[in-house]
Amino acid sequence: MPDENGNNTSLVFMENIVKRFGHVTALEGVDFDVRQPEVMALLGDNGAGKSTLIKILTGIHTPTSGQIHFEGKPVQIRSPHDARTLGIETVYQDLALVNVMSIGRNFFLGREPVHGFGPFRWLAMRTIARQTRESLADVGIKIRSAKEKVGKLSGGERQSIAIGRAVHFGAKLLILDEPTSALSVAESRKVLDYTLNAKERGLSVIFITHNVHHVMAVADRYTIIRHGQKVGTYDKEEVTFDDISDLITGDRIS
Repeated sequence: MPDENGNNTSLVFMENIVKRFGHVTALEGVDFDVRQPEVMALLGDNGAGKSTLIKILTGIHTPTSGQIHFEGKPVQIRSPHDARTLGIETVYQDLALVNVMSIGRNFFLGREPVHGFGPFRWLAMRTIARQTRESLADVGIKIRSAKEKVGKLSGGERQSIAIGRAVHFGAKLLILDEPTSALSVAESRKVLDYTLNAKERGLSVIFITHNVHHVMAVADRYTIIRHGQKVGTYDKEEVTFDDISDLITGDRIS
């Protein structure tokens, strides 16, 4: 399926997406595409509609009208399970990590390898520790021990575990929701490095953020949404920091 620019390299293409909640229109005819591989920034003020668009892509909301294409084929994404089956993984701000569990248990949460058969099964803890350590190392993430409790990790380290988990389980599209929010400069830099590493491994990434400085360090293109409508999509070379800020706030017409 060609993207909105006539290219045939889109991993996902959301076409003419409309979403209404009763009499409220959250999205009005939005087109959105992500190429493979690239880092696509999704930008907009609070209430602009970017979260609604992503919730449609991840199966939390159903669009009122419009069509989603994934790997060139029209698809129906009716649930988060449908999205994950396609290879869409989302790392939310709350990360969905269990503080009292180890890094390894969190890494395989819900997909734990086991030994035994029938009712006699137990967790393969050595396998969990080894695969967690090796898989994270593959994407440039070093951990002290897979047995360490997640609750002891810093914000940046927790983000890295969530990103590494998505990469390990075969994500084709990785959605990062405000990944650098409330992180220090050093930890934000690490998360940005992990984002670029994911792209280098062939993944496409949607990077949702309010921090234009951060997204300019990693994004190939920027899609800006305002008041439920798409302002435009711009290549990295087309716009400056001030351009993006003005387009987000409406101080400049695209």
